[in-house]
Amino acid sequence: MPLRGTCKGRSELQLFAPTVRAALAELESSQPALHRSICDETGALRRHVNLFVNHAHIRDRDGLDTPLSPGDMLIILPAVSGG
Repeated sequence: MPLRGTCKGRSELQLFAPTVRAALAELESSQPALHRSICDETGALRRHVNLFVNHAHIRDRDGLDTPLSPGDMLIILPAVSGG
């Protein structure tokens, strides 16, 4: 997974945030290289990155304002392309 190289090979990180936006802000301070891979310089989500809370894509919920509850899993899935 290409993103693991930005967070010392870890496949999971524990965050405590009330929304996806807050989780990304926490990543910005604790894992800046990972955050740069997920968000552009304006803080917007990069086009090739998909975020899911549990099994629901955030675009089908409240976007970056999707609430997070204890035990929720925020899944970061970069798009894969090729031929």
